[in-house]
Amino acid sequence: MNRENVMPPVEKQAFRNAMARLGAAVNIITTEGPAGRAGFTASAVCSVTDSPPTLLVCLNRSASVYPLFRENRQLCVNTLASGHEALSTLFGGKTPMAERFIAAEWTTAVTGSPVLSGAVVSFDCRVTQTVSVGTHDTFFCEVLALVRNDNAHGLVWFDRGYHPLLRQEAC
Repeated sequence: MNRENVMPPVEKQAFRNAMARLGAAVNIITTEGPAGRAGFTASAVCSVTDSPPTLLVCLNRSASVYPLFRENRQLCVNTLASGHEALSTLFGGKTPMAERFIAAEWTTAVTGSPVLSGAVVSFDCRVTQTVSVGTHDTFFCEVLALVRNDNAHGLVWFDRGYHPLLRQEAC
């Protein structure tokens, strides 16, 4: 192999800076079960397949909520609407869990995991597989129920900030 063609490894901060330029929906991931109730903010959520309907959710194994999600093996992906910025920040910080949940209204669906009232969409899921990569686990989640809110506008995280998505009216 020609040494001139070998690229140096990508540095961690360069990777993080590049990822900041990749816009993503903002989600609050919740769980409730035998291990307890927990929630965190995440943008690392992606569709995998529609047959069976499956999402993936990534969670750092060092996160304080990780053991609860690992044990409960069920979760709800609540995709945030514009106006949910403060709630996202609350669930993304070190605020005690009880205080996070009293800041919004919640219902439940099939799994019993908290479903955020006013979310753009909520995907109530059972974790079917877990894969470890680096510092994170990727949970593969079969969607058992959906709750949609067609009147809400989405919220994305881009360039280290929140950006509301506004629906374009037809001309």
